[in-house]
Amino acid sequence: MANAPHTIVLSARAVERTVTRMADEIIERNDGTERLVLVGIQRRGVQIAGRIAAVIKAREGTDVPIGALDITLYRDDLQTVGPRPVVGKTHLPVGIEGVHVVIVDDVLFTGRTIRAALDELADFGRPAKVSLAVLVDRGGRELPIQPDVVGKHVDVPAGERVDVAVVELDGKDEVSLSAMVAS
Repeated sequence: MANAPHTIVLSARAVERTVTRMADEIIERNDGTERLVLVGIQRRGVQIAGRIAAVIKAREGTDVPIGALDITLYRDDLQTVGPRPVVGKTHLPVGIEGVHVVIVDDVLFTGRTIRAALDELADFGRPAKVSLAVLVDRGGRELPIQPDVVGKHVDVPAGERVDVAVVELDGKDEVSLSAMVAS
Protein backbone atom coordinates (compact mmCIF):
# COMPACT_ATOMS: atom_id res chain seq x y z
CA MET A 1 0.00 0.00 0.00
CA ALA A 2 3.00 2.29 -0.29
CA ASN A 3 1.46 3.73 -3.48
CA ALA A 4 -1.89 4.64 -1.89
CA PRO A 5 -2.44 8.41 -1.90
CA HIS A 6 -1.98 9.99 1.50
CA THR A 7 -1.77 13.37 3.18
CA ILE A 8 1.13 13.97 5.54
CA VAL A 9 -0.05 15.31 8.90
CA LEU A 10 3.31 15.19 10.69
CA SER A 11 6.69 15.00 8.96
CA ALA A 12 9.66 13.30 10.62
CA ARG A 13 10.82 16.63 12.09
CA ALA A 14 7.29 17.42 13.30
CA VAL A 15 7.06 13.99 14.96
CA GLU A 16 10.32 14.73 16.79
CA ARG A 17 9.07 18.13 17.99
CA THR A 18 5.73 16.64 19.02
CA VAL A 19 7.33 13.86 21.06
CA THR A 20 9.59 16.41 22.77
CA ARG A 21 6.58 18.53 23.73
CA MET A 22 4.76 15.45 25.01
CA ALA A 23 7.76 14.50 27.18
CA ASP A 24 7.89 18.00 28.65
CA GLU A 25 4.18 17.87 29.44
CA ILE A 26 4.51 14.46 31.11
CA ILE A 27 7.35 15.77 33.30
CA GLU A 28 5.28 18.81 34.20
CA ARG A 29 2.12 16.82 35.00
CA ASN A 30 4.14 14.45 37.19
CA ASP A 31 6.14 17.28 38.81
CA GLY A 32 9.35 15.55 37.75
CA THR A 33 10.22 11.93 37.11
CA GLU A 34 9.91 10.35 40.54
CA ARG A 35 7.75 7.20 40.56
CA LEU A 36 7.03 7.59 36.84
CA VAL A 37 6.74 4.61 34.47
CA LEU A 38 5.98 4.76 30.74
CA VAL A 39 4.09 1.81 29.25
CA GLY A 40 3.68 1.69 25.48
CA ILE A 41 0.95 -0.27 23.76
CA GLN A 42 2.35 -2.72 21.19
CA ARG A 43 3.38 -1.87 18.53
CA ARG A 44 4.06 1.77 17.85
CA GLY A 45 3.19 2.99 21.34
CA VAL A 46 6.28 1.17 22.61
CA GLN A 47 8.56 3.07 20.22
CA ILE A 48 6.93 6.40 21.08
CA ALA A 49 7.32 5.65 24.81
CA GLY A 50 11.01 4.96 24.21
CA ARG A 51 11.42 8.30 22.50
CA ILE A 52 9.62 10.12 25.29
CA ALA A 53 11.92 8.41 27.80
CA ALA A 54 14.97 9.51 25.77
CA VAL A 55 13.79 13.14 25.85
CA ILE A 56 13.15 12.90 29.60
CA LYS A 57 16.66 11.49 30.12
CA ALA A 58 18.17 14.35 28.09
CA ARG A 59 16.13 16.98 29.96
CA GLU A 60 16.17 15.56 33.49
CA GLY A 61 19.15 13.19 33.52
CA THR A 62 16.90 10.39 34.77
CA ASP A 63 16.12 7.00 33.27
CA VAL A 64 12.37 6.45 33.34
CA PRO A 65 11.38 2.77 33.22
CA ILE A 66 9.66 1.73 29.98
CA GLY A 67 7.27 -1.17 29.64
CA ALA A 68 5.15 -2.71 26.90
CA LEU A 69 1.58 -3.98 26.84
CA ASP A 70 0.13 -6.30 24.24
CA ILE A 71 -3.63 -5.96 24.65
CA THR A 72 -4.58 -8.65 22.11
CA LEU A 73 -6.14 -11.05 24.64
CA TYR A 74 -7.97 -8.17 26.36
CA ARG A 75 -9.74 -6.95 23.22
CA ASP A 76 -13.53 -6.90 23.27
CA ASP A 77 -13.55 -8.10 19.66
CA LEU A 78 -11.12 -11.00 20.12
CA GLN A 79 -13.57 -13.41 18.47
CA THR A 80 -13.22 -11.45 15.22
CA VAL A 81 -9.41 -11.63 15.22
CA GLY A 82 -9.33 -15.29 14.28
CA PRO A 83 -8.61 -18.64 15.91
CA ARG A 84 -4.89 -17.96 16.51
CA PRO A 85 -4.28 -14.32 17.32
CA VAL A 86 -0.68 -13.15 17.25
CA VAL A 87 0.19 -12.12 20.78
CA GLY A 88 3.19 -9.89 21.37
CA LYS A 89 5.22 -9.22 24.45
CA THR A 90 3.92 -7.64 27.63
CA HIS A 91 6.69 -6.46 29.91
CA LEU A 92 6.59 -4.19 32.94
CA PRO A 93 10.11 -3.32 34.12
CA VAL A 94 9.06 -2.49 37.67
CA GLY A 95 6.12 -3.13 39.96
CA ILE A 96 3.33 -0.65 39.32
CA GLU A 97 1.91 -0.46 42.83
CA GLY A 98 1.83 3.17 43.93
CA VAL A 99 3.54 4.62 40.84
CA HIS A 100 2.34 6.97 38.10
CA VAL A 101 1.88 4.90 34.95
CA VAL A 102 1.62 6.76 31.67
CA ILE A 103 0.09 4.59 28.96
CA VAL A 104 1.50 5.65 25.57
CA ASP A 105 -0.16 4.90 22.24
CA ASP A 106 0.17 6.14 18.69
CA VAL A 107 -3.47 6.90 17.79
CA LEU A 108 -6.55 7.30 19.98
CA PHE A 109 -9.80 6.59 18.16
CA THR A 110 -12.69 4.69 19.77
CA GLY A 111 -11.04 4.20 23.17
CA ARG A 112 -11.38 0.42 23.07
CA THR A 113 -7.63 -0.21 22.90
CA ILE A 114 -7.12 1.94 25.99
CA ARG A 115 -9.93 0.14 27.83
CA ALA A 116 -8.16 -3.14 27.07
CA ALA A 117 -4.84 -1.67 28.25
CA LEU A 118 -6.42 -0.56 31.53
CA ASP A 119 -7.86 -4.05 32.04
CA GLU A 120 -4.47 -5.65 31.43
CA LEU A 121 -2.66 -3.13 33.62
CA ALA A 122 -5.05 -3.93 36.49
CA ASP A 123 -3.82 -7.54 36.39
CA PHE A 124 -0.36 -6.26 37.41
CA GLY A 125 -1.37 -4.13 40.38
CA ARG A 126 -2.81 -0.81 41.40
CA PRO A 127 -0.89 2.28 40.29
CA ALA A 128 -1.27 5.51 42.25
CA LYS A 129 -2.26 7.19 39.00
CA VAL A 130 -2.72 6.26 35.34
CA SER A 131 -2.44 8.84 32.57
CA LEU A 132 -2.79 8.54 28.82
CA ALA A 133 -0.42 10.08 26.27
CA VAL A 134 -1.15 9.71 22.55
CA LEU A 135 0.71 10.98 19.52
CA VAL A 136 -2.54 11.54 17.60
CA ASP A 137 -6.11 12.01 18.85
CA ARG A 138 -8.43 11.52 15.90
CA GLY A 139 -11.70 11.77 17.85
CA GLY A 140 -14.57 9.34 17.30
CA ARG A 141 -14.75 7.96 20.82
CA GLU A 142 -17.10 5.07 21.60
CA LEU A 143 -16.04 4.96 25.26
CA PRO A 144 -15.60 7.81 27.76
CA ILE A 145 -11.80 7.82 27.54
CA GLN A 146 -9.82 11.02 27.03
CA PRO A 147 -6.06 11.54 26.74
CA ASP A 148 -4.11 13.62 29.25
CA VAL A 149 -1.29 14.41 26.83
CA VAL A 150 -1.94 14.79 23.10
CA GLY A 151 0.69 15.31 20.44
CA LYS A 152 -1.75 16.42 17.75
CA HIS A 153 -5.53 16.54 17.31
CA VAL A 154 -6.49 15.51 13.77
CA ASP A 155 -9.90 15.74 12.15
CA VAL A 156 -10.18 12.61 10.04
CA PRO A 157 -12.68 12.65 7.18
CA ALA A 158 -15.07 9.72 6.86
CA GLY A 159 -13.48 6.84 5.00
CA GLU A 160 -9.93 7.79 5.97
CA ARG A 161 -7.54 6.44 8.57
CA VAL A 162 -4.48 7.67 10.43
CA ASP A 163 -1.24 5.86 9.64
CA VAL A 164 1.72 6.26 11.99
CA ALA A 165 5.11 5.18 10.75
CA VAL A 166 8.13 4.95 13.05
CA VAL A 167 11.65 4.47 11.80
CA GLU A 168 12.23 1.44 14.06
CA LEU A 169 9.46 -0.55 12.36
CA ASP A 170 8.72 1.24 9.10
CA GLY A 171 11.98 2.88 8.07
CA LYS A 172 10.61 6.41 8.43
CA ASP A 173 8.84 8.72 10.86
CA GLU A 174 5.58 10.11 9.60
CA VAL A 175 1.90 10.52 10.41
CA SER A 176 -0.44 10.56 7.45
CA LEU A 177 -4.08 10.23 6.46
CA SER A 178 -5.02 7.73 3.80
CA ALA A 179 -8.16 6.22 2.36
CA MET A 180 -9.41 3.07 4.05
CA VAL A 181 -9.16 0.08 1.77
CA ALA A 182 -12.22 -2.17 1.55
CA SER A 183 -11.43 -5.78 2.42
